[in-house]
Amino acid sequence: MCKSKIPTVSILTGLLVGLLFGPASSQDLGPIGPSPYDVVEGWHKPFAKQGFAFGGNSGVFAESPDRIFIAQRGETRLPIPIPPEFAGYAGSLGINTLTATDLRTWQNCLYTIDGDGNVIDIWDQWDYLCAGSDGPGPHRIRISPYDPERRLWVVNETFHQIYVLSNDGSELLMTLGEKLTPGDDETHFGRPQDVAFLPDGRILVADGLDNHRVIILDKDGKYLSEFGGRGDGPGQFNGVHALAVGPDGLIFALDRSGGRVNVFRTTDDPKEVEFVDAWGGFGLTLDVIANDDSIWITTLGPLRFVKLDFEGNRLYTWMVPRELPNGYLEVHTFTVDSDGNLYGGDNQYGRTQKFVPKPDADPALIIGPPWVAR
Repeated sequence: MCKSKIPTVSILTGLLVGLLFGPASSQDLGPIGPSPYDVVEGWHKPFAKQGFAFGGNSGVFAESPDRIFIAQRGETRLPIPIPPEFAGYAGSLGINTLTATDLRTWQNCLYTIDGDGNVIDIWDQWDYLCAGSDGPGPHRIRISPYDPERRLWVVNETFHQIYVLSNDGSELLMTLGEKLTPGDDETHFGRPQDVAFLPDGRILVADGLDNHRVIILDKDGKYLSEFGGRGDGPGQFNGVHALAVGPDGLIFALDRSGGRVNVFRTTDDPKEVEFVDAWGGFGLTLDVIANDDSIWITTLGPLRFVKLDFEGNRLYTWMVPRELPNGYLEVHTFTVDSDGNLYGGDNQYGRTQKFVPKPDADPALIIGPPWVAR
């Protein structure tokens, strides 16, 4: 396996911004307030056969208000007889779907649900893409807003692969990476975590928990270059967990264990980006959505949603409760539909919940759908 290529981040820009790195990481939390959403209680309707429940909902993507894709880490076997307190998800029985790996079974890993939380299609023909995994398996599910075919990108952390499926689930169109073969060269990944899409068709891969880099692919999935690298310096990572693309070429990359957001910008050279800033002081960073003039992230320690402007200022924070029936252990992923509804996948309680804006909510506190170039 080859060594990682030298990062394509602008060295001079990185050094200059690095002088400001310390103050950026010590910003306060900004205003903290209540959630601007109501939870639709019991929204995610169970469909598993008796004796099973949802696994960890690691990937959620709302293509429309009535078609939401979910990637789950298999299903969870329930105790028999099923206790009367079972409420349709494993967490209601005190089962943590992330850590209870002995209860995991690789079935019904990909499916779609409608706006009322009912299953539409179960893509069990692709369960073999996860079967036999001794790790968490599927991590993210995304669709490029610039793809007229609306192909589905599924990131499998454990197998070091990314799959591209047709929108109707009938075809596996492309596989990137080699199954169970980690690497740091141009054709291998090391526990990839996410993908994001640039307006010109290029694809960014968060690669990830082993390689600590972001790979730039062309529109056909061919390697162009990479940036990042392991470390605590400007533009480096201790685990690249999620990506988002915003206006003016901005790229937001969550440094999971580093507890920060690294910000980059595209350049005229399709193989190069420049480092812009790093915003620290977070716990474990989980997922991100970029809007027109701000981003929203979820973090652990404590579990919360945080809004930041493009200068890294905290604009608003709302805490996510742990308590059931509507709490979370981890908002591992979140997505927003065109009606402003928010969906959050819980990787530990094992379900997805739907949030609707409160009637009197401040519009500035409602998360918009991801930014798209017009």
